[in-house]
Amino acid sequence: MSSRHERPVALITGAGKRVGAVIARCLHSAGYDLALHYRRSANETQALAAELERWRPHSTLCVQAELAELEHLPTLVDTITAHYGRLDALVNNASAFYPTPLGTATPAQWNELFASNAQAPFFLTQAALPALREAHGAIVNLIDIYAERPLAEHPLYCMAKAALAAMTRSLALDLGPVVRVNGVAPGAVMWPSDGKPYDDQQAMLTRTPLHRAGSPEDVAGAVLWLLRDAPFVTGQIIRVDGGRTLSV
Repeated sequence: MSSRHERPVALITGAGKRVGAVIARCLHSAGYDLALHYRRSANETQALAAELERWRPHSTLCVQAELAELEHLPTLVDTITAHYGRLDALVNNASAFYPTPLGTATPAQWNELFASNAQAPFFLTQAALPALREAHGAIVNLIDIYAERPLAEHPLYCMAKAALAAMTRSLALDLGPVVRVNGVAPGAVMWPSDGKPYDDQQAMLTRTPLHRAGSPEDVAGAVLWLLRDAPFVTGQIIRVDGGRTLSV
């Protein structure tokens, strides 16, 4: 391990695109240096790192890993701690998402959705635990309001996110008082990359008390608050959903 880095360090999985990239910018702006994990999005992640390096040199490290290959996760963490000498925060953001209607779902889909949304966060947490304990650090898991109120034709995704929610509470119990574990459950903050019909979007927003979509910045702000500004909060899942889980 190298000499201890002066600034806190956060590992963000799936950091190169979408909400992960916004979380990265938010934490970097707040003074965190970052390990930016990616699976296939090398170009996007390296472009993000270059952007952040212009603001603060030597503040990012890009790390590639297939999170389903559990045997490689300790090496991923070792690479980060060898570079920075510390790890203060873990943001489990990487996620697979697609429909699996009953009658069509396959074991391969089960394995992929559970690997990214439940299995990898657990075993990455396990690998990172010594460094997080040393730093008295914190973990934030990106869950989903669909863990609580399932989305039609997405049973495997909803089940996997529900497992992640249970993990969040269970590990908060087991890792206190040294490491805090919380979750953020976004609602409509960014439509899926394959699009969603406009009429469906409007119907969803009509059922949301705030009558509008949120933004990835709303999610990133909640992540930052849980990591930095909530020292007496653990085992909680913050819904960033405009009140949507209150509606029928």
